[in-house]
Order: sequence, then structure tokens, then C-alpha cells
Amino acid sequence: IEISLNAQERKKRTRRLIEIGGLAAKANLEDWDQTFDRGVTKQKIKDLSQLNFKHNYESLLIVGKTGEGKTQLATALGKRFCQEGLSVQFHSVNILFEEVLAARAAGRYLKLLKDLKKIDLLILDDFGLRSYTHQEATTLMDIFDGRYRKRSVIVTSQVDNLGWAKLFEDPVIGEAIVDRLVHPSQKIVLKGGSYRERLKLKKEKTVDTKN
Repeated sequence: IEISLNAQERKKRTRRLIEIGGLAAKANLEDWDQTFDRGVTKQKIKDLSQLNFKHNYESLLIVGKTGEGKTQLATALGKRFCQEGLSVQFHSVNILFEEVLAARAAGRYLKLLKDLKKIDLLILDDFGLRSYTHQEATTLMDIFDGRYRKRSVIVTSQVDNLGWAKLFEDPVIGEAIVDRLVHPSQKIVLKGGSYRERLKLKKEKTVDTKN
């Protein structure tokens, strides 16, 4: 009975951390489709599930085209953190900047930075969809400085990290930001085309077969 209760408590804790972290419910590493080459081997998925990048204080860079599963993989890894009782925050980069503006206006910017520093895993989704202003670059620098070699960051992007420095108005701060993200880090380059399109076609074929 005690073991059962502990298992139930762990499940409740995991669900609570997933909800607090803003993670989508349907992304799990166990469901990562390996029926075609997506740029990630089964062994790599296993290694990622053991959270070695977290133990090494590394960033994880997930690069790929639209629909190839960047957000799905990042979210699934975030849920693995939650299963271990670790805190996670998922942010679309553009939405995060909106939150930063609100925090600055309310005089809560330093508190926001302090909160982001304490999170075990910070997931920044869709990095590099546009160029960033000097103030936005400063914000990113503040965030990454507070976490550098202390906590892990997962970044998803359609832009290869070799082109990230060009996203910033100030090349000096741009290089500093990229340096903190890339050193040390692991990089995953997804491929195989849009997974969403594959799922759509698969469902359509299933419907046709039934008819």
C-alpha cells in the first residue's frame, strides 16, 4: 500500500509540474515515431531520456524545419524532467518578450529573472523567427547569464545555430549570447519533412481504407 501511495504521489507531482510548466499533454518520448529517419536514433532518444545533458549543465539545441517535431521533442524532454520531480518552464520566445515587457512595466523584471534562474529546465521555443532588438538581446543575455553552467536550456529553432549571431543588432552581444548557448551544448538536427503532414496523410489513408 505504501509503494502504491508513493507511486500515486509521484504521478500527482508530475501532473502538477507539467501543468505549471505549460507543457502540452500529448508529447511523450515513448511516442516518438521511429518508423522513418527523423535525424534522431533510438539510442539518442534513450540517452536524452536519461537527462545526461542536464547532469552536464549543457544546452540542447533542436534544429529543424516546420513540422519536423522540434516542439514535440522539447516538450517530451520537459515532461521527463517533471517525472524526476524537476521544474520546467516552456516559453515561446516571442511570448516571453511580451511577458518581459509587462514585468518591466510593473517593476518585476528582476523577480522574473530570479524565477527563470531557479527553473531546472527552461525551454525556449521558436528561437530565431525574426531579428531581435538591443533590449531583447539584453534580456536574453540576462537570462542565459543567470543559468550558464548552472541549469539547462532547450532551444528549438528553424535557423541553424551558425546563423544565430546575425539575428542581433549588436554583433558583440549576439556573439556572447550564442557562446553561452552553444558552449557547452548538444545539437540535434531533425529531418524527414513535416511529421504533421505525415500524420494527416496516415489518417486520410485510414479513413479511405475503412470506407
